[in-house]
Amino acid sequence: MLDFWNGTESLPVYGYMIRATIVYVYIFLIVKVLGQRTMTSIDPLDFIFGVVIGDILGEPLTDGELPLAGPVGAAAMTATLHLSLSYIALKAPRFRRVIEDEPIILMKHGEILYKELRKSKITLEAFLMDLRLNSASDLSEIDYAILEMNGQISVIKKSSYESVTLKDMQKDVKSKGYPSVLIEDGKIVHANVKKVGTIDWLRGEIQKQGFANPEEIFLMTADESGQTFISPKKD
Repeated sequence: MLDFWNGTESLPVYGYMIRATIVYVYIFLIVKVLGQRTMTSIDPLDFIFGVVIGDILGEPLTDGELPLAGPVGAAAMTATLHLSLSYIALKAPRFRRVIEDEPIILMKHGEILYKELRKSKITLEAFLMDLRLNSASDLSEIDYAILEMNGQISVIKKSSYESVTLKDMQKDVKSKGYPSVLIEDGKIVHANVKKVGTIDWLRGEIQKQGFANPEEIFLMTADESGQTFISPKKD
């Protein structure tokens, strides 16, 4: 009856399916408990956690003889240790330096610090590629280049090469805010429409753009300034 949990040499297909469901839900709950930081900021500690959890819970999905209780318990212990270390790091700045690397300055005042590149084991070619990915191919425009703790390189340009903003031009512009989806795949999202207007207002906006009904629209959004965006549905 509980072969899917205890394991057996001839575990049936439905047993593997039950195990996969249990493991998926279990990992989902672990990620929810740990929070979004685990997924959005992959530092070395998070990477180790992901590899270990995957190895622990992955083996019982392919080996039907292994009982499921042991891996589930080991995964819970690993998640508890990871959560504890993350919590201690938040409360104790000195301990934080043990588990989280400090940012490394690779370029300062337009000068490449080759010793820091060697220390970080980053080749010049890889460094230049990262700069290009940051839209900073012209080295003369760069003030600082920093290797962040998640392994990505951030770039701070010299003030004279920063983009001119409307504030710099002393112009006042209403904030656009967060755009709301009003129509998705031809269907009106009524909850979002109520935030910016009415159904009659929506139909009026659609007609202004040359559409007869919402079914002709794949996506329509509106921001807080009243500006709308429409992408038509095409075959």
